[in-house]
Amino acid sequence: MVKTWNISFPALERKEQRRRAYVYLPVMYKAQPRRRFPVLYMFDGHNVFFDEHASHGHSWRLAEYLDFSALPLIVAAVECNHSPDNGRLREYSPWDFDDPEVGHVQGMGRETMEWFVHSFKATIDRRFRTIPWREHTFIAGSSMGGLMSLYAAARYNHIFSRAAALSPHIWAGKGRLVELLRHAPMARDTVIYMDWGAAEVDRNMARDQRDVADALFDRKISLTARVVPGGEHCEASWERQAPFFLETLMYGVEA
Repeated sequence: MVKTWNISFPALERKEQRRRAYVYLPVMYKAQPRRRFPVLYMFDGHNVFFDEHASHGHSWRLAEYLDFSALPLIVAAVECNHSPDNGRLREYSPWDFDDPEVGHVQGMGRETMEWFVHSFKATIDRRFRTIPWREHTFIAGSSMGGLMSLYAAARYNHIFSRAAALSPHIWAGKGRLVELLRHAPMARDTVIYMDWGAAEVDRNMARDQRDVADALFDRKISLTARVVPGGEHCEASWERQAPFFLETLMYGVEA
């Protein structure tokens, strides 16, 4: 079951915006009214559950997989900023960067994460039967949302113990990301999943992948890193990765 409602999101423009929020409740949620559940927070909520809401007409259809697998997991997500003025890039970049196609982007990812941590998570913990502790709080996203997931796992490691980054756009700040992953306080029980589609990987991206992976390996952080055979940079490809990244996030979790 997926619940939707409108929520205030003030981070990007320093003023209140209305966004659609989504929460998936597992199949046993109603039948076991005393049970509490881990929570996976996700970016680009409009692309997670429903094709009719997705930017390109195809979502991850995550609720269908979760119902089928009967995983004891709540998923909470919020749609991104759709402003044509680089709204999504600004919201999902932790750092400023310059791009030859879109120009200068003022990254407001830290403001976005502050809202996720202090407002959205508080709302989810208040309204639903969550296990609010770090060990049961995860985060995931794709593309720029994947970059944000890696950033959150490092900068907000006291909140998120596990993260999944599918096709993360690390080009928007690879040097600063690697520096953060090398030096941010991260607990040894942190778990990271990363993947890229084989069809989107070129020589430069392969080097960037190794640099990010090496930073995590050097710290002995548990890492699953994959190149997806035939994988592309799109929701249809990310949909097929649900068994892989969810198995990584849920491995050994007691709920």
